[in-house]
Amino acid sequence: MYIHVNGKNIEITEAIKAYVKEKLGKVVNHYDQITGMDVILSVIKNPAATGKHVAEVSCKTNIGVIRCEESAESMYESIDLLADKLDRQVKKVKSKSLYSDKSSIRNTEMKKEALDEADADAEPVES
Repeated sequence: MYIHVNGKNIEITEAIKAYVKEKLGKVVNHYDQITGMDVILSVIKNPAATGKHVAEVSCKTNIGVIRCEESAESMYESIDLLADKLDRQVKKVKSKSLYSDKSSIRNTEMKKEALDEADADAEPVES
């Protein structure tokens, strides 16, 4: 799994990279189907804007892409909020993928038995 960290209007230091990889690396412990993350950190230069530090992530999984965005007054705070939000979304996707598989062995065998009983109960039609 890879984590790419890019910046817009900000110079990405080794400390910020290490912090992003530490925080977002914990998300992988919840779901092992994550193949990579693209993180974009940006700063809004408008003095009237609130939440000037924005962190975005696109998390690529085997199922699809999970995208999150958070903004705050400091970059570290926005990374923390982003990690929490991504963690919740990954857990949600994982639970959906685990429980959406309705074709378990038990269900398919029950369906086969019901079809066999229906065929046995049906009268043969002569033409």
